[in-house]
Amino acid sequence: MKSLISSLFILLISSTAFAKDSTPTESFAWQKLVELTDETIGIGARPAGSDKEKETAAWIKEQWQTLGYTVNEFPFEFTLRKKSFTSSNLSMVIKGQSDKTIIIGAHYDSTGEKQGSLGTTDNGSGVAAILALAKRLKGQTLPYTIKLIAFGAEEYGLQGSKAYVGKQQESLENVIGMINLDTIIGGDKLYIHNAHEKSYKCNAVENPKYNSSSVLRDGLLTTSKALFADHSHMLHPAYDGYPEGQTGSWSDHAPFACSGMPIAYLEATNFAINGHSGNDGYSQTTHSDVWSCYKEDGKTACDRDSEKKWGMIWHTEFDRLDKLTTLFKNKLKHQLIQNVDVLETFVKQADKNI
Repeated sequence: MKSLISSLFILLISSTAFAKDSTPTESFAWQKLVELTDETIGIGARPAGSDKEKETAAWIKEQWQTLGYTVNEFPFEFTLRKKSFTSSNLSMVIKGQSDKTIIIGAHYDSTGEKQGSLGTTDNGSGVAAILALAKRLKGQTLPYTIKLIAFGAEEYGLQGSKAYVGKQQESLENVIGMINLDTIIGGDKLYIHNAHEKSYKCNAVENPKYNSSSVLRDGLLTTSKALFADHSHMLHPAYDGYPEGQTGSWSDHAPFACSGMPIAYLEATNFAINGHSGNDGYSQTTHSDVWSCYKEDGKTACDRDSEKKWGMIWHTEFDRLDKLTTLFKNKLKHQLIQNVDVLETFVKQADKNI
């Protein structure tokens, strides 16, 4: 009963928001997030290798096919705790005037129901964005070809993206860059990163030619600023171990950077928070309900020894629609659509942006 009430609450918020300020494509993006991550009227948690993850792959394939696209599916195997599992990557192409190709990808698995997480921000938000982008770009004239990819099994060591790149599931010959969408709503601010200037450990990828170029990041940032001015995406300031605007290897952009192509990584968090591991930027908010006790002075816990929550959304009890919509109301929807707006505008002008 509790989950049913939560689902009805989500739908009520959604319909109210749509009536006020949504276009059909905005309604589409949010609705897909609900269909994917609500545990009662949607799929819910999607652990890598599980039946729910396979259900999600079939659902994504159906969504793209309904829009009229041809979808390619690439199964792969991976091992976890000495057990073998199967998952798959899915891709579709929006042909541009040039064969030069930009990949935009998001993983569709989640951590499961660990502490109640249903994977709404991580990474239902990224999947909803690539579905909405496919709808928006249908029939558009694009300077470059766009390939959308849904990766499986990211949460267990980037298995999907490693298989895609390392096993050459599709040719990367014409690919000029990869944009990764992971946890793009929920955190206080929207960021865009490029790969760290210090090479990732690329041993899992054949013939690594590491690339930390900021060309994609800078083009996306310029686009966001033109569209959203003071509310645009930003670069995180320099922190210990992480120069301004640079990110680590913990998501699906890493194998692509290792393969020699520029990457950009979009996410929502708050790097100013001095969290459990310092300014690491892992899907965080200053919202008081996501802390045992938060103090603005120092942007950290009132008592670092006793703090339990640390403002973290991803992989926690807060990463589910019922709790997120209660905490943030329409902010989630606005963040989701801002990401899609920036991506759509960017790819329509890609020949001028990079």
